[in-house]
Amino acid sequence: MALIDELTLAERLISYDTSKPEEIVAAAGFVKGWLESRDIEVRHHDHNGLPVLVAEVGPPASDGGDHPCVAFHGHLDVVPAEPEQFHPRIEGDRLVGRGAYDMKGGLAAMMCALKDVERQTAVRVRLICVPDEESEEIDERSTDGVVQRGLGGNFAITGEPTNLHIGVEAKGVLAMLIEVRGRAAHSSTPWLGDNAVLKAVDVFRAIESLPFSRESSEMFDRPSINLGRIEGGDALNKVPDRCRMAVDIRFLPGQDPEEIMGQIARIPEARVTKSFIFPPVSVPRSNPYVRALRDAVARAIPDKEVMSVGRDGASDAVAFMAAGIPAVEFGPDGAGHHGPEEWVSVSSLARYRRSLVSFVRLLPIWLERPASADVSPADNGQVAAEDGRGGLTAIEGGRS
Repeated sequence: MALIDELTLAERLISYDTSKPEEIVAAAGFVKGWLESRDIEVRHHDHNGLPVLVAEVGPPASDGGDHPCVAFHGHLDVVPAEPEQFHPRIEGDRLVGRGAYDMKGGLAAMMCALKDVERQTAVRVRLICVPDEESEEIDERSTDGVVQRGLGGNFAITGEPTNLHIGVEAKGVLAMLIEVRGRAAHSSTPWLGDNAVLKAVDVFRAIESLPFSRESSEMFDRPSINLGRIEGGDALNKVPDRCRMAVDIRFLPGQDPEEIMGQIARIPEARVTKSFIFPPVSVPRSNPYVRALRDAVARAIPDKEVMSVGRDGASDAVAFMAAGIPAVEFGPDGAGHHGPEEWVSVSSLARYRRSLVSFVRLLPIWLERPASADVSPADNGQVAAEDGRGGLTAIEGGRS
């Protein structure tokens, strides 16, 4: 078997326009075939007509051993893009294309890392590849189904872009449809009406100035508030009497979404007609799996300042956390996700792959360490990178 190249694999994945269901199916078929051609068994589940893939290496559950199980979680779907963005290109150290950073580059490295660790016998490693992380569907997500089947493991790494830092916290999501009423009139005499679109803009500005919006935390300067969609008016020559808008609030760990909704409900003219909530993610930095991952990154990438970071966006990590499974976001270097010039660092793909492999190999040692021990098991008494030989920060990214 030829040397496995995560770059070539990432280029192939980017070539599928997986903003479309039929291309998700085709890309999943490629992933399944790639793994099976390397003697890795793949289980296939159907979710709303789209494929969910689960592959596993390491000691089998049937051997009777009490082995830890870690999940490498990735998604194939991407947000829509121009056709040329699905023709990947190399520009220096950059692999450019839709999904390069979010997160086909990371998924390619995860697939390679799965093969790299298949012969070790201490940790069960499960690759979970889903088709709907970018979906706006909130009630039935495939990762929730995977976890409900008991396939979540003891710890999960979802390969969202983090620039090789470890995302131990993520904001929660409070998404709302808000309706604002006005009074219709002829457009030639707008002073006789009450323009619902203008009132809706005022409501949004009021939301931006509510008390919750000025709060901060250790890893986040403030919540994120976005007016994602606004619809109002049904005729050019009529003052609109109704307006609907979609507001996306990413609230901080420790904030109460019900309290936020209560503050919004006290704004005159604002009527929330529908809402949904994804809880925030927070994993203690003292968690032994997190400590093992931090140690692995420091060893695999000696020149990298490894930091525990907060993530402004949400991801499928929430599904694992809801089931009591610690989950972090950890992905390669890059930028521009969801934008016209999305790219991932070619060299970071290899570094990312090495970090995942090192994590699996170091994990058993860290799980045997006392919770209070800050010394890396193989550092001969030197202090390991606690919170990345650096500090705390917040970075952008995550689910749209």
